[in-house]
Amino acid sequence: MKRIIIATVTATAILFATQAMASGHYVYGHMRGNGTYVQGHYQSNPNKTQRDNYGTRGNYNPYTGKLGTKNPKY
Repeated sequence: MKRIIIATVTATAILFATQAMASGHYVYGHMRGNGTYVQGHYQSNPNKTQRDNYGTRGNYNPYTGKLGTKNPKY
């Protein structure tokens, strides 16, 4: 019984991680026009909503392990 539960939990975690990785991309570090360096990071793919961004409340960032805290603007 324990093996079935562990296997189910593991399969679910892999499924969610795979879906999360497919919905984002890596942004390489770069220098802004004002001379500030922005460190490379992962971000969700662009679309017309903020409700699925990693930093939005209710969402989970699979790369940092943190929950989102920001309210969507729309």
